[in-house]
Amino acid sequence: MNGHKLLYRAMVAVGISTIFVSAAYASAYKIPEQSTRSMALSAAYVAGADSADASYFNPANMSWVEGNALLEAGLTYIHLPRVEYRGTVAGTPADADSKTEDFLLPYFHYVSPKVERWRFGLSLVEPGGLSKKWYSDIQKMKAEEFTLRVIELNPTVSYEITPKLSIGAGLRGIYSDGKVKAYLANAYAENMTGDTVEFGYNLALSFRPEPETTLSVTYRSNVDLNLEGSSTGFIAVGSAQLPYYDTSGGVTVPLPASLVLAAAHDFGDTRVEILYERTYWSKYEKLDFYFDDTTVDALFGAPIDKNWSDSNTFRIGVTHRLDEKWTLMAGYAYDETPIPEATLGFELPDADAHIFSAGAIMQIDSEFEVGFSMLYDRKNERNVHTPPNENGIEGTFKKGGAVLTNISLGYRF
Repeated sequence: MNGHKLLYRAMVAVGISTIFVSAAYASAYKIPEQSTRSMALSAAYVAGADSADASYFNPANMSWVEGNALLEAGLTYIHLPRVEYRGTVAGTPADADSKTEDFLLPYFHYVSPKVERWRFGLSLVEPGGLSKKWYSDIQKMKAEEFTLRVIELNPTVSYEITPKLSIGAGLRGIYSDGKVKAYLANAYAENMTGDTVEFGYNLALSFRPEPETTLSVTYRSNVDLNLEGSSTGFIAVGSAQLPYYDTSGGVTVPLPASLVLAAAHDFGDTRVEILYERTYWSKYEKLDFYFDDTTVDALFGAPIDKNWSDSNTFRIGVTHRLDEKWTLMAGYAYDETPIPEATLGFELPDADAHIFSAGAIMQIDSEFEVGFSMLYDRKNERNVHTPPNENGIEGTFKKGGAVLTNISLGYRF
């Protein structure tokens, strides 16, 4: 029974931690690039945010955005290549490849006209979205499938204190739902679904000591996600067999705070931005969940150690205004994973990443623009050993990462 208890706990961790990670703007499977400019610059787009998407990336900058009102709507296509694992699990050969996945994420940004020193914004984005499947028996025991959708509605406001200093703030309304499946022949099957609606806030400050230079700080608050859902399946082994069960349950996990420090400077027609991001993952120490069915809870309700670390991301982006019609952009980022070797599993085989991106904005006329960008997230190869790994993994994860493309339409009223 103890072995299946451990497997089940790990399986539940897949679903809940996936929701946690994907919504959090930290490492693992984050999607911080929620506009053409942000994607083209590898998300080095905070101090230099100067369009409708400033409502999301840095609401303080809305005070200085040119135009009466601005709108951007776009669509992001995400391709997740397969992850290759070569090695063993608890001494058993376990070579396997995950399935490739593809999906689309729409988004929307709006900045209002000025009302004296005030300005208002609204963004509708999908900052996390993920689907990963394994079809090999050992991987299916913990992560046959999980899918996730995260939608965020972020109304914001800015206030221009002086021509050089502006502040901004917003309310984050987050909805997420997910599905998790795991299976072991003649032993157990599990199908989990769950969702939640939670709220947080974001703050921003921008200072322009000179017209060419902008210094910015943004902060997104910690949010506790109180996830509730249902779990159905069977357990055909162990002293407390459940041929079929259908129970409610839930878990509370922290969505960690993140802090961004950014600086942008214009060198004539070229802008360079550097950015440092700190995500406070160390709050994620354990995953502790419950089930309404007392038998299921007794078997699988023990907390799971996570012990993640705070992570750092370093970004640089370059924007060049080629002429009145074309603006070109490129970026690079180095993104640390928060997941330690001890608790790494097949549900989130994450590693440090190098991110490369490029894009362009074409100005159709004084009101309309069209944007296009691409991004490649390259994960480092990661070797895992037992010990310290608590899941019995002894091997190497390769490839994975992500390829993103984006198209958008912008309009200035």
